[in-house]
Amino acid sequence: MVATSADAGPEITISLDSNESAFGPSPKALTAAAAATDHLERYLENPASILVPAIAASHGLEPERLAIGFGSDDILARIARAYLQPGTALLRSQNSYLKVPNYAYANDAEALAAPDSNFCTDVDAMLASLTPETRIVYLANPDNPSGAMLPGDEVRRLHAGLPGHVLLVIDGAYAEYVTDPAYATGEDLVRAHDNVVVTRSFSKIHGLAGARVGWAYAAPQVIDTITRIGLTFPLATPSLHAAVAALADEDHRNYVRNETAKLRDEATLKLTDAGIHVYPGHGNFVLMEMKSDKNLAPKLDAALRQEGISLRRFASPAFDSCLRMTIGHHAETRAATAALVRLYGEMA
Repeated sequence: MVATSADAGPEITISLDSNESAFGPSPKALTAAAAATDHLERYLENPASILVPAIAASHGLEPERLAIGFGSDDILARIARAYLQPGTALLRSQNSYLKVPNYAYANDAEALAAPDSNFCTDVDAMLASLTPETRIVYLANPDNPSGAMLPGDEVRRLHAGLPGHVLLVIDGAYAEYVTDPAYATGEDLVRAHDNVVVTRSFSKIHGLAGARVGWAYAAPQVIDTITRIGLTFPLATPSLHAAVAALADEDHRNYVRNETAKLRDEATLKLTDAGIHVYPGHGNFVLMEMKSDKNLAPKLDAALRQEGISLRRFASPAFDSCLRMTIGHHAETRAATAALVRLYGEMA
């Protein structure tokens, strides 16, 4: 363990705080990205003409319903820009993806929050929280930071309760990790209705967080709107080719999904046995809560950092007693879990 300065503290050698895939990109994606560096002095013209057909073929979707962006955050920001204005509102579950209110604030709109149920989206509460000003209802599924999954029947019930002028945005950044048969990506709703958008990311299971690639699936008129207000050159050439190659490597995705699930279940069992509450999750991370003493979370976080391990704490008071741990590769996940169990046993 190496300290970089007196103020910096020990060097972080195990970073499990940002939900990146520690298994990395597909080797095919790395090869494709490296081969695409010959003309970096040139802008990449019309990357959608290459990536959209690849996404459509991989997921069985209609090309005219697809748009690409500089990560799914770019897509979400564009949706907000297109559908929010002063006097309108965005509604989300109160402990859902914590960045989402910023999309409303950036457009001088109101950010509304519906009560949840144990960090899970409560459809009845969401519908009861609608106002005449609501224009976007945001649903992260699976959610972050909780990892909770809303079953497909409940997503359809949520949509059925929305007025036609309200856009349901389903953020599926972690969709590829879900194995529960009750889960639905939302693509069926997009095909049947004009007021649903599904967003997806290459940053998670594809391991391309540094490449910044995302996409949206929606009615053609919605796609046209968010495409028109996008960047002129939305993707870098290596990012484009890495994404196309990643889509073609199903074996890599299956390996990452399976190993992540095994390590998530293993960590959950060990943490639970130690007395730490772990919320059921469907992503590449676990949210844990020190229910016996909410002051334990910051103490554990500080002690872990002294050992070179970084987990995620949140500024929201609802998560004061919580830590989120990304599922890394085998050695670092097991090392972080063992350190958590040991330190919790010493402090609790």
